[in-house]
Amino acid sequence: MAACGRFGLQLCGAGLRPFSASQALGAAATAEQVAEKLRAQQREEARGEEPKSPLSRRVRQLDRFSKQLQGVHPNVLAKALKNGVLYQNEKIVVINKPYGIPVHGGPGVKNCITDVLPILAKMLNGMKAEPLHLCHRLDKETTGVMVLARNSDIAHQIQHLFKTRQVEKKYRAISVGVPVPSEGVVEIPIVEKEVQSHKAHYKMTLAPNYRLSSEEGKLVKVRKNRAAQRAVTRYRVLASSASCSLLELQPITGVKHQLRVHLAYGLGCPVLGDHKYSHCSKLAPQKLPEDALRRLGLEQAKARHLPLHLHAHGLTLPLGTRGDKQIDLVCKLPVFFKNSIERLKLEVPEFQEK
Repeated sequence: MAACGRFGLQLCGAGLRPFSASQALGAAATAEQVAEKLRAQQREEARGEEPKSPLSRRVRQLDRFSKQLQGVHPNVLAKALKNGVLYQNEKIVVINKPYGIPVHGGPGVKNCITDVLPILAKMLNGMKAEPLHLCHRLDKETTGVMVLARNSDIAHQIQHLFKTRQVEKKYRAISVGVPVPSEGVVEIPIVEKEVQSHKAHYKMTLAPNYRLSSEEGKLVKVRKNRAAQRAVTRYRVLASSASCSLLELQPITGVKHQLRVHLAYGLGCPVLGDHKYSHCSKLAPQKLPEDALRRLGLEQAKARHLPLHLHAHGLTLPLGTRGDKQIDLVCKLPVFFKNSIERLKLEVPEFQEK
């Protein structure tokens, strides 16, 4: 941009147009107002005050929620898991996995489920109790039903049930967009690939067996990716409103991030709060429709605070005792998930949470 006296030139459309010094001063004043607003918010946060704006309070609530169990003492996390036990018998303990807690440790991880299993076992069965064992995993941001075994033999037995697809799993999710058709099966292989953007990273993506020919518009079989894994997901729309849907999902297979990838790339309806899979080639906060933002009480700039709305709602184990043929496990939706359903008006008359 060039300036001359009190006037400058601004690129606009097909040519250049002049703008005055008063316009520049107006823009500077607007920028200063935004900066002062941000400074005021930072002062509120530093003093621990509750923000005055309803929008700011909503963002603060989401931000606190995502961090609430990540920095606590392991005993505190174990106590939270104990309070969330859904079912237990002589073979298994079933917990309600909280949001934001990874199953396994890694770089930068302060707390994980695996590390507190010995503490949880002692809280449940005394100081001499054998540590509990993992039977399967859930993503860090996924909540809901998680099965633990009381010894390694039972853990191997249950892991075999998962591997041979004898365990029926059902999830609840809120998606951005409405899947068409409203009920169906997605069967597209999935593979992990490196994505080059501003920062190289790995993510799961689709590896379809067919593609649409650009010339003739026909389906053409493509060369099979040897690293791709078969992935099958059943889905059903329970309710839709404000450009979002409440879904019931049933993964037939168990590929990493399967539900998230099939919804985002297979149906074009990513899970609400899924900032990893909302864009194919970059890592960026999820872009939400205006009506969804309005009902959620958020601005697009604050959408990065939205948690992943994916919940392991039910699980059926063919591991009954006392003559039972199977164990049916159900976990209530977390509070943040229920709040989003209410705000988005995703009401389902026949769907009642217990």
